[in-house]
Order: sequence, then structure tokens, then C-alpha cells
Amino acid sequence: MVGELEFERPIVQLRNKIAELKEFTKTSDLDLTSEIEKLEARLEKLEKDIYDNLKPWDRVQIARYPNRPTTLDYIAYLFEDFFECHGDRTFGDDEAIVGGIAKFQGLPVTIIGHQRGKDTKENIRRNFGMPHPEGYRKALRLMRQAEKFHRPIICFIDTKGAYPGKAAEERGQSEAIAKNLVEMAGLTVPVICFVIGEGGSGGALGLGVGNQIHMLENSTYSVISPEGAAAILWKDASKAKTAAESMKITAPDLKQLGIIDEVIPEIKGGAHKNIEKQAEEIEKVLKASLEQLLKLSEAELIENRYQRFRTIGAYSTQNEFINIT
Repeated sequence: MVGELEFERPIVQLRNKIAELKEFTKTSDLDLTSEIEKLEARLEKLEKDIYDNLKPWDRVQIARYPNRPTTLDYIAYLFEDFFECHGDRTFGDDEAIVGGIAKFQGLPVTIIGHQRGKDTKENIRRNFGMPHPEGYRKALRLMRQAEKFHRPIICFIDTKGAYPGKAAEERGQSEAIAKNLVEMAGLTVPVICFVIGEGGSGGALGLGVGNQIHMLENSTYSVISPEGAAAILWKDASKAKTAAESMKITAPDLKQLGIIDEVIPEIKGGAHKNIEKQAEEIEKVLKASLEQLLKLSEAELIENRYQRFRTIGAYSTQNEFINIT
């Protein structure tokens, strides 16, 4: 159900009860102010208890929420003069990936991101945010253009994965993603990546080779979905919740493991509760990242990116996390 998430049901039920009492007070002579105030205090505590202690599966649900802000939503709040570019100059235009030129606080930048829909019609148009090879080739075309004109590249990651259909494979899905990985590694301009929803498999990594990678607090980033992992490990996709607990796919876990640079706090209940304020949080991180990376030379940017992925990850020993070097 779009209106509520599974773990939010107690909150929604209590809000509805408060609303009923307020409406009853308006149409009767009874004064229920005291009862309403007690319930509102209880609601505040309940929201804090639930939202401050989200489980991995709860975050997966938020990341997949139909009304979660998309790449185009954030572009509208973060950038000026966005000009969208279309097509890969080889096959066609894939609307599961959007990209173009804009200005961030006066600085020309190139923006590329996965784009999913918010209703059935738009999801079909956007292929549910799962790109075909031409989507990744369009992204690479825009990256090369950005390098030519010395524009920083900003990527927004939000996909279940690259489209696995027959047509995509026939047109070279694996090759398209692999080529993006190779060429992004050698770009001479800053590349900053934001995981804003689901970051699934190679479909996410095809836009994810950046100097810095940041994640919204309730987004996920993994090599496979919890359902896919459960189907492989236990032959039972219904154990996705258990898989999510084990996979370490949430932003706090990935920050601890050294896979991402920064966890961007979300509005209580998820980014969809207030897109404008959420965009402000992203803006702070983007501004700081650009200030840091624009000071580096071309050679330093490439070396920075290389070292980032050379040392990525961690292993545990005696309850300690040690970075791999």
C-alpha cells in the first residue's frame, strides 16, 4: 500500500485515532483535549522509537517506496538551467537513465542518474528504472562530453539493476556496463555519486565509479537484492528479511565497512516526507565534495579514484573492522 509502510502501521493507526477524536470533539459537547494531548505525546514517542531504530528490512522498504524522490525530483531542487540530453548515438534513447547539463551554484556540471516512475504508466515508460545498454552508453557519452569541457560529473544511483531481458543482452548489456567501469576509472574530472534509493548490482555500479560515494540514510547498495540472495542461499525468496539483516546493504553498515564516504541524514520517516529539506541535506554534501575535489589535478583525481577502489571494503577479526590495503 502506497500510503504506509509495514513498520509504520502502528504510527498510522495512532494518527487516525487522534484525527477521529479531534473530529468527534468538533461535532459534540465533549472536551477530549486531555486525551488527545496524551495520545499526541504517545505518538511522538512512538515515532522516535520506530524511526530511530529502523531494521535493515525497514530501510529496504523505504528505499523502494513508490513516492520516494527520484533523480529528476532532486535535479529540480539542486540545480539551475538543467538541459536534458537524449540518446546514445548508436541505438536509441533509454529513459531509465536521464542526463544533461546544468549549473550548481553557478558551476557548470553534468548530471546523470537512474530514473524510475511513480505510477504504472511512468514505470513502463522508464522500464521501472532498469536501464538497457543504450542507457549506459548514453551515460558514457555524457561523461566524455563532461571531460572534454572540464565539467564535474554528478551521478544519482537508484535502480534494482540493469535490465536482464533478451533484447538487452543481445545489444551488449555486460559490455556496456564493463566499458563504463573502465572509462569512469580514468576520467580526469571529479565524479561524485549519490545512492538515493536502491543501488542494485552492476546496474548501479555502471554509474558508481566515483571519487566519492554518498548514500541517503535509508537507501541500499548491494550486489544482489535480498530476495535474490535468499533464493540462492535458502532456496526461498520469502526469507528476504533475514537476508537483508545478513548482507550489510544499508548506509550505516556500508559506511562502517568503508565502502561509502558519507551517510546523508534523511527526514524522519524517509526522504519522501519532505523533498525540499532532503535536497538541502544533499546540497551540503555535494558542495563540500566539489570544494575538496576541484582542488585536485587531473592526475590526482585519477589516483584518488584508483586508491578509493583499491582499498575498498573491510574484513572483521576479533570484533574489529580492518580496512584492506
